[in-house]
Amino acid sequence: MSFNLATALRESRNAHPDKPLCHYAETSFSYAQIDEMSGRVASRLLSLGLRRGDKVAVQLPNVPEFLCTYFGILKAGLTMVPLNPLLRAPEIAYHLGDADVKLLVTFESFADEALEGAEQVGGVRTYVVTTLAGRGLPEGTNPYDELCSGEDTGDIAPTDADETAVLLYTSGTTGRPKGAELTHFQLYMNCTVSGELFGFREDDVAVAVLPLFHVFGLSSVLNVSVRSGGTVVLVPRFEAEPLLDAVERHRCTIFSGVPTMYVALLSADTAGRDLTSLRVGVSGGAAIPGEVIRAFEEKFPGVVILEGYGLSETASTATFNISAEERKVLSVGKPVWGVQVRVVDEHDEPLPPGPGHVGEIVIRGHNVMKGYHKRPDATAEALRNGWFHTGDLGYADDDGYLFIVDRTKDLVIRGGYNVYPREVEEVLFTHPAVAEAAVVGRSDPRLGEEVLAYVALKPGASATPEEIRAYCRDRVAAYKYPREVRVVDALPKGPTGKVLKNRLRG
Repeated sequence: MSFNLATALRESRNAHPDKPLCHYAETSFSYAQIDEMSGRVASRLLSLGLRRGDKVAVQLPNVPEFLCTYFGILKAGLTMVPLNPLLRAPEIAYHLGDADVKLLVTFESFADEALEGAEQVGGVRTYVVTTLAGRGLPEGTNPYDELCSGEDTGDIAPTDADETAVLLYTSGTTGRPKGAELTHFQLYMNCTVSGELFGFREDDVAVAVLPLFHVFGLSSVLNVSVRSGGTVVLVPRFEAEPLLDAVERHRCTIFSGVPTMYVALLSADTAGRDLTSLRVGVSGGAAIPGEVIRAFEEKFPGVVILEGYGLSETASTATFNISAEERKVLSVGKPVWGVQVRVVDEHDEPLPPGPGHVGEIVIRGHNVMKGYHKRPDATAEALRNGWFHTGDLGYADDDGYLFIVDRTKDLVIRGGYNVYPREVEEVLFTHPAVAEAAVVGRSDPRLGEEVLAYVALKPGASATPEEIRAYCRDRVAAYKYPREVRVVDALPKGPTGKVLKNRLRG
């Protein structure tokens, strides 16, 4: 079956060519403009000798050039490899080499590291997006404008539906990053189903502050918006005040973010602002505390936060809470259309519902990756018995709602008792002085592991580690409460704002 994901852009362009597809800073680009510019990129890529299935890496922040390059790569029948702009040269070299990348598009701020990484691999042609007048390109690179010099023929390559559209690397928190192969059909189905679940309308304006190189931003924000004919507001980095400026200026209706973003927005001054256009907050990437949901919806009347769950390997969304009326706070919802989710024991046998039956979450459906690029052993381990094994722990209730307990690797085993960090974190977030919290295990010679909590306090608030420890001791079982509490200025976060627990364990 022939199908190319870029068809979503073309069809929305045909429906309303003059409508803004994206706003960025002081500029806007229509569907017709992005369609034409991506066509020029596609033509130029093919003229450089790239052929169907070749890999093109894109290392850009949330700027319009990302959209033009992404859809240009798809139109040419090539595969996009999105890269985090903050990677250093050795990391860039690893990704380029592992993915067999032929061409790299990067940004002026990262060009030196990118070029060094490309040179370590060899044979990778590098193009640089520039915005600063007078800044020269590093020797050995090419201007991005040259990549846009092709002729837009209007062609979209007739790729097979199961060809790899995007090779998306995992975060690598449990080893070297692995490239998840996501097909044209999987990404199309995920953005189509997710758009319906979000209640996305043609007049919706979505905030694209989640990085587009991450599956959440790419699939659940950009692809959903383009497939649904909506508009995105590109915000290159998350800062509370500029983000609220963008929401107010463009009358944004949908905000998608990770829990730490919602926490930061709770501390922002919203006095005098008109933020009434916001109606939906989509949360994912990590478990959002119930106290944060309650406080956010109180501060931003008219907004409902709907939590979902997914991974790079599932093209983003796997489960979702579909509405305020049907959601269950602390649950990540039910499986999306066409997707099955189970909770299994160590023998891959299904467990009955209920919080007393915690097991590994496994998934199968149209959204599950083809496999890991050049990693047959890792693919076989993850895709066992027809199910993708997530490494996440959870349980389902009698109504089929899924509850994430924790990552398998985050589980703390204290003296033979299982301590799920999220349960303790939920308690910490109810403390009036706590803005952020993360619970990890630390080595203990007597108990094997001990419970350690890191907390960041709200502006102007004060609390001692002893007070916070006592607060928890009164609210959870004796084996669960943190014996050690460390107060820090802020928790370490990755590019999406997700707390990096591996750094806290180190």
